[in-house]
Amino acid sequence: MSVTAALVKELRDTSGAGMMDAKKALIESGGDMDAAVDWLRTKGLAKAAKKSDRTAAEGLVCLKVNASSAVALEVNSETDFVAKNAEFQDLVLTLTDAAESCDSLDGLREVNIHGKSVETLVAEKIATIGENMSVRRLRKLVGKNISMYVHNSVSANMGKIGVLVSLSEKNDDLGRQIAMHIAATNPVSLSVDDLSDELIELEKIILTEQAKDSGKPDNIIENMIKGRLKKYFEEVTLLNQKFVINQDITVDQAIKAAGTEILDFVRLEVGEGIDKKDENFAAEVAKTMNN
Repeated sequence: MSVTAALVKELRDTSGAGMMDAKKALIESGGDMDAAVDWLRTKGLAKAAKKSDRTAAEGLVCLKVNASSAVALEVNSETDFVAKNAEFQDLVLTLTDAAESCDSLDGLREVNIHGKSVETLVAEKIATIGENMSVRRLRKLVGKNISMYVHNSVSANMGKIGVLVSLSEKNDDLGRQIAMHIAATNPVSLSVDDLSDELIELEKIILTEQAKDSGKPDNIIENMIKGRLKKYFEEVTLLNQKFVINQDITVDQAIKAAGTEILDFVRLEVGEGIDKKDENFAAEVAKTMNN
């Protein structure tokens, strides 16, 4: 029996498995739908699919730096318990090693690791560990002078926040200090020039409404908006922020004093932007025990 696109779609809809896994299952079973479902169950892929609608907002960020580039990868799990699991950490490290040769998450998904796709590797871990997981974000920096910092580290180069900083000149100590600063302050961009026009306009609208509520004359309101916008830039742009190591100077001043410049940076925080369900500690333990 030939394996058609319609059969692949039917099996995918039935089992929730990925397209490539559904296709492989049908090939292995000679196009027999029931046998293909059994094949997926044997591999744990159908079981993993049933967990795919559960929110995975915990997990780890893993960093890896080499001579000419660096990569930051976020892999999510449902609970912090699993993030501390050695088997999950091994998966994260394996995926991060593979990500070194990739420029994007789509590129990573195309990588073959020990004869398996990334989708299959993750699905097998979901089936084994019993929680939904996802490979969520990949960021890459290219450069010869990249420093890193991991906050709330649970293992080598893995933690809740990962930061990479690329400098124009080698300065490991300062690079790490800047990375720690970024972890703490979470800047939106490197400089004002890097902020999007949309973001600046939105902030202007907000500040204008706030200033109008003061009831002051238009000329005073205009100066209020300029002053508050300047303060906003100082808060959200890395170079204009007060340096956490020395609050008397800005990051820009610290960098210039060291005779270098920041070329780029990456900051990933686990679960950033994901809507998380409120669960107490007991509920988290119960979820883990029931898997």
